[in-house]
Amino acid sequence: MSFKLDSVKFFNAKYLIQMYQELQVLSPHVSTREFHFLRYSQEIEKGTWAIVDVSYDNPQDKQCMPQFRSHRFPSGCLIQNMPNGQSKVTWIEHVEVEDKTPIHKYFRNCIYSGMAFGAERWLAILQRMCERMSSLTVTTNSTRGLGGVITSPEGKTSMLKLCQRMVTNFCASVGTSNGQNWTTTFGSNEIRFRVTSHKSKDPKQTNGVVLSAATTIWLPIPLHIVFNFFKDEKRRPQWDVLSNGNPMQEVANIVNGSHPGNSISILQDFNTTKNGMLILQESCIDSSGALVVYCPVDLPSINKAMSGEDPSFIPLIPSGFSISPDGHRRRGGGDRASTSSSLTRSIGGSGGSLITILFQILVSNIPSAEINMDLVAHVTKLINTAIQQIKVSLNYPSSLS
Repeated sequence: MSFKLDSVKFFNAKYLIQMYQELQVLSPHVSTREFHFLRYSQEIEKGTWAIVDVSYDNPQDKQCMPQFRSHRFPSGCLIQNMPNGQSKVTWIEHVEVEDKTPIHKYFRNCIYSGMAFGAERWLAILQRMCERMSSLTVTTNSTRGLGGVITSPEGKTSMLKLCQRMVTNFCASVGTSNGQNWTTTFGSNEIRFRVTSHKSKDPKQTNGVVLSAATTIWLPIPLHIVFNFFKDEKRRPQWDVLSNGNPMQEVANIVNGSHPGNSISILQDFNTTKNGMLILQESCIDSSGALVVYCPVDLPSINKAMSGEDPSFIPLIPSGFSISPDGHRRRGGGDRASTSSSLTRSIGGSGGSLITILFQILVSNIPSAEINMDLVAHVTKLINTAIQQIKVSLNYPSSLS
């Protein structure tokens, strides 16, 4: 889940802001929800803040005719200081959405139940992001750099900024925001792929045309099991079709949350030389879902980021996985060896998982280059092969979907 805020206008010095927001499920099969709203913040009593959003009519909405009408009634959160130094957050979501296009069958239960856009999801993400920011102030041996520990706060901050940009790029590329037009094509077993391309014009980034291909599959396997499978570098050759089956090793790690799965990793192919490419990866998980996002980055760039230099110059074309609960609960399902953990039970429950796979490649360094169908077929074949390998590795028959 991601969102963006544009056109921020302050009507007075502190309290009222005009905002535009896009909310998306991380899949090209689900339309983005757009909101124009006013946000009002006020300390209603000492140590207690209220942040309230409410939609307002935007004349441009009538001109562009969005795929659905979305309206936010008074919604928001109440934040209270607690005696133990923590905060108590109460969140309320009250929205009305009129869909003009059918909701994909995989996501109906997830959306209708409120899991996709509900208050519980925002609280889970808020808690995880607060832990991520707090990790900047923690210096422990759980932060390992290339050949040692990242002791510099600047290095840790730079790496977190780099990975945040990577994840933001991934979220923007996998959804339907920014008017992104997806073309549907079919792979084996009638798997529907969505394919699009965009031109990178950022002077700090790779200049050229990027091809993106994505699809969503359903597996009757709890979220935490799928997440652990993708995060385990020892099992990476089982799904990474570009690794040529070569084993990977984790050479650096930054833990940025209370859950051990919330971390930044730098992975290296055992067969890669010291001057070769590394894999930068961020993984995160909470009760609302999980992400495993990765991108090849050269060693000199990684070293500069870890030393605290500005990471904005490092080109990133990320790929990865978004994993979310399917909204169903299965009797007696789940991983019996893990059900004793309340933390595990809270993440994804015992239902199945919706897995969105995004694969991106730089097609050409020439911004005017055109995409040919042979290349599209090659990329969708790579994803299709990865899907079949994922199903085999998780003991799920490829013939079922």
